Amino acid sequence: MATLAQLTEWRTRLQESRYGGLREVRDSNGESVFYKSDSEMARALAAIDAEIESMHRRPASRILPQTSKGL
Repeated sequence: MATLAQLTEWRTRLQESRYGGLREVRDSNGESVFYKSDSEMARALAAIDAEIESMHRRPASRILPQTSKGL
């Protein structure tokens, strides 16, 4: 699983490439990813955003049971 810092870096690189009109993203290791279309890049950004959002959510701190007598 990627760290928040890695996800943020990937998101920044992907946005720069997308807004620059490029379909290729290179990471710090020199590896490249080629995207077929802008919509594919948009889906990748959405996936990264969802992953970042899930890291920011706090788990529920209380559980409140709900009971009933069945009436």
